[in-house]
Amino acid sequence: MAKQKGLHKILGTIGDATYSKTKDGYLVKAKSEISAAKFATADSMARTRENAAEFGRAGKAGKLLRLAIRKWLKQGKDSRVTARLVREMMRVIKADSTSTRGMRNVMDGETELLQGFECNSNGTLSMTFPVEYVPVIDRPTGQLSITIPAFIPQEDLVAPDGTTHFKIVTAGSEIDFENDTYVTDTQESAVLPFDSATVAPITLTSAVPAASTHPLFLLLGIQYFQQVNGINYPLKNGAHNSLAIVKVNGI
Repeated sequence: MAKQKGLHKILGTIGDATYSKTKDGYLVKAKSEISAAKFATADSMARTRENAAEFGRAGKAGKLLRLAIRKWLKQGKDSRVTARLVREMMRVIKADSTSTRGMRNVMDGETELLQGFECNSNGTLSMTFPVEYVPVIDRPTGQLSITIPAFIPQEDLVAPDGTTHFKIVTAGSEIDFENDTYVTDTQESAVLPFDSATVAPITLTSAVPAASTHPLFLLLGIQYFQQVNGINYPLKNGAHNSLAIVKVNGI
C-alpha cells in the first residue's frame, strides 16, 4: 500500500485505485478484483470466508457489549476502544475448541479472556485507581458487587491536574450473545471530594437475573471532576476517566 504525497488529498476510488485516510496518513491501494460471487463460492476463498464470518461475529459481540455498558463507556473510553474490543473478541472466539473453523463463536469461546480489558488506554484503571478492591459475581443470586476498602484520595488516587472531586462507578451485565440481548444494572458512589480525608469503605452492588445461563460481566470505573460554584464539570471531557472489566463469569 502506497502513501499519497502532494497538496491534494483524495478519498474514494478512481479507476483501479482506492484512496483512504487512516491514522498513518492518506493511503492508496489497488482496487480489489474479487467479485461477490467468487468470494461466496470459490474454494480458494474458503479460509477468507471463514475468517470473515468469525470477524463479523466478533464485531457484533463487541457492539453488544458496548451497548450494555454505554452509560459509563461514553464517559471513559479512548478513540480506539471499538477496534481493541473486536480484537479481544476474536481471541474469545478463537478459544472455541468445539466448533469448526468459520463457525467458532463467543458463547463457545472463553469470555473470561475479556477480564482486565481497559476501555480507556489513555487512563487505565490500574494506573488511575491503584486501590485494592474485591469484585464478586454470585451467579445463583444475580448479585455482582465490588467492595473498596477505606482510602485517602490524594494519597491513593492518580488524578489529572485540576481535580476537585471524583466518583466511583460500577456496572453488572448479563449478556446473551446468541439473541443480542442484555441486562445491565449500573451503580455509583456519591461525588466525593479529592482531598486528604479518609473515604469510608464502599460497596456497590448490581443485580441481574438470578441463576443466569449467560456470561456475566462486572466493570469498575472512576470519573474525575472539577467543581465550580457547586457544579461538577468532567475534566477534559472525561478523557482521563477509567473503566475496566474487572471480573467475568462465563458459562
